[in-house]
Amino acid sequence: MANFQELIDAVIRGDEAAAAAAAKKLLDEGIEPTRIINEALAPAMAEMGRRFERLEVFLSDSLLATDAMKAAMKVMEPQMLREKSSAPKLGVVVLGTIEGDVHDIGKNIVATMLEASGFEVHDLGRDVSVAAFITKAQEVKADIIGVSALMTTTMYNMPRLIKDLKDMGLKDKFKVVFGGAPVLPEWAEEMGADGYGKDFTQAVNVFKKLSVKK
Repeated sequence: MANFQELIDAVIRGDEAAAAAAAKKLLDEGIEPTRIINEALAPAMAEMGRRFERLEVFLSDSLLATDAMKAAMKVMEPQMLREKSSAPKLGVVVLGTIEGDVHDIGKNIVATMLEASGFEVHDLGRDVSVAAFITKAQEVKADIIGVSALMTTTMYNMPRLIKDLKDMGLKDKFKVVFGGAPVLPEWAEEMGADGYGKDFTQAVNVFKKLSVKK
């Protein structure tokens, strides 16, 4: 039976070497990268997010955990690339954290999980303007635009994307997904989003459903 806890603990501690070793061990046992992400990396980062919200850890601790997660991902990258090349592409996604917001840990995990699931992801990073989202979506012929916010003061920039898409006659061309700690599903729906992701796993499932409907 796979021991995901070893990798979870390494990521939470921010131990890059231990995380890489634990990921390699799981791969050697025949565990697929997607399963490792879903059952170890995503839960570890979710736990770090909860601890940060409860002020039990500092931002530096979260960044160390992110680096440990990336170390594990680097070990899995060759196999993920092989699997990605043989898997059908589910769709093209433009992803980013909305203007004014510099939090991107959760968004980074979603990007990784989407790529592992077969999406072509164009990650614009953080503090992304509405215009940049739209320009990139048109440039890469995106199917879905994913927008994240981690602060209530920045989440109110998200509806501007919906408004501008409507004003430009582009709303029917792209599906829009909102996510982030302060975002509620009712609010996302009211603002005109096509989907909402409460956490990493739910977000990926929403993207998959929307890609099928596209």
